[in-house]
Amino acid sequence: MSIETTPSAELIPVNITIADRSYRVKISPSDEEAVRKTAAIINQKMVEFKNLYAGKDQQDYISMFLLWFTTQQQAPGQNMYELEQVQNQIDSLTAAIEKGLSHT
Repeated sequence: MSIETTPSAELIPVNITIADRSYRVKISPSDEEAVRKTAAIINQKMVEFKNLYAGKDQQDYISMFLLWFTTQQQAPGQNMYELEQVQNQIDSLTAAIEKGLSHT
């Protein structure tokens, strides 16, 4: 995503919510889906961290997310979207296993 090199006439305003705060950003239309997915992943991870760890406020969970994100980006050949797909597959398999175990 490169906001700086795009003429402002080509940018669109988008409202993004992260950690219960709304941000209005101007982005290239081609980046809108990626920006929205990224915000959704951030919010999803923050909910996970809230459920796993004690924290005082949103800042604690944002810090945990940044640590997680930075660590994941250092993994060779992986990016946040690939990790989301893997997590979704793991969640689906876990649900299927749990469903299978509950029927026995």
